Amino acid sequence: MAPEQRVSKVFKLLENVGKEEHISGKMTQLDHALQAAHLAKKEGADEETILAALLYGIGHLVPSKEQLSDTRDKKLTMLPSYDPNNLLIGAHEYNFNAEFGGQHLRQLGFSNKTCELVESNVMAKRYLLTIKSGYALIVDDHPVVVAAHRVSPLSSTEMREFEKDPLFKQKVQLAKWDDAAAKVSGVNPPALDTYHEMVIRNMQL
Repeated sequence: MAPEQRVSKVFKLLENVGKEEHISGKMTQLDHALQAAHLAKKEGADEETILAALLYGIGHLVPSKEQLSDTRDKKLTMLPSYDPNNLLIGAHEYNFNAEFGGQHLRQLGFSNKTCELVESNVMAKRYLLTIKSGYALIVDDHPVVVAAHRVSPLSSTEMREFEKDPLFKQKVQLAKWDDAAAKVSGVNPPALDTYHEMVIRNMQL
């Protein structure tokens, strides 16, 4: 598949499925993605990180909910985090979406850094939950969000390992932008097409 076709596939997904309401209840999935990418760009992030902010929740959008319900269990067993003895409702779905999102972007040819940043969604949120008192309650005021982020704090060993990650700072910052984007109001971020050439460049890395 040519780069232009791959870009079109991602953008159509964001435009079509992205019309669904974001879990915050304040905006659509696409609006939230655009707000997050805009925040990353305003703060001087590199292009790979900006695109990771834009595509941070892509695993929630692909495949469609109908396809996901039919194929989720099979795909879930193929992911590194799969543990048949620890499939908490909400938490395992959240894990699945993050990892599946990264895998989907890899198949489309996105850079490894962008994919790894997208896959870090759960770990970064767990890190913030560990270091920030009351974090689970301020992710958003919407009660559904708290349930959807039903993830456990990191152990001391997990924290040390995560902090050694070369992309540690970017991963944590992405989680913060993702949270902040759900609270933005009255700001019209640049349109999706703004990122077209950026995606093309990313696929050539």
